[in-house]
Amino acid sequence: MTDRLKGKRALITAAGQGIGRTTAEMFIAEGAEVFATDVNSDLLSGLDCETYALDARSDASVRDGVERAQPDILFNCAGYVHHGSALDATDDDWDIGFDLNVKSMFRTIRAALPGMLERGTGSIINMSSAASSVIGAPNRFIYGTTKAAVIGLTKSVAIDYIQKGIRCNAVCPGTVESPSWHDRVRKLGEQLGSEEEAMKQFVARQPMGRVATTAEIAALVTYLGSDESAFTTGHAHIIDGGWSGQ
Repeated sequence: MTDRLKGKRALITAAGQGIGRTTAEMFIAEGAEVFATDVNSDLLSGLDCETYALDARSDASVRDGVERAQPDILFNCAGYVHHGSALDATDDDWDIGFDLNVKSMFRTIRAALPGMLERGTGSIINMSSAASSVIGAPNRFIYGTTKAAVIGLTKSVAIDYIQKGIRCNAVCPGTVESPSWHDRVRKLGEQLGSEEEAMKQFVARQPMGRVATTAEIAALVTYLGSDESAFTTGHAHIIDGGWSGQ
């Protein structure tokens, strides 16, 4: 590694597993002072950095967590994948989806911006998805809608603070091998009667014939957090193995 993040303080939500955890590990290796958080603090065991519970759906928890970290880099990774179409969605599903996938980012950004503005620097990285305004995915109605909203949120923050030293970007992955993905494979497998067939369906929509690793996504997040991307803001960075380019 190259110490690309040396001297930077980084706050990561949903760092207990998947992309969040791999990003925390990569940030640590690149020299950042990392504050790894998750609503389930037990999942943070083993990370070589400061860890604590943070509920991205709680204003008080977010305020306390951001005050503790005072981040130069904020990686909003918390989110949830709802399954189903518009006719499957309930009002509660809709509200939970927007609260966790979108409003949680509003909470953390609102809490982190004053410190970033005072220091005159900051990189905010929001987890969106290729399944958003980029491309439609079957049975991802709430998820795709919320992730499209994340792109709009990202662009709004970027333009408002572009002359204040603050950058804001979104990461839009395709399918990524992670614990949450394996959960979705199992659920689809129950419907199809075969977990193997479910996995084939997920992989089939990726032109490369495979899903992404968490390290591939974390590498992009690391770049966006580093000064190497100092001229990059307000963009949805698609890393989907060519899925949206078909």
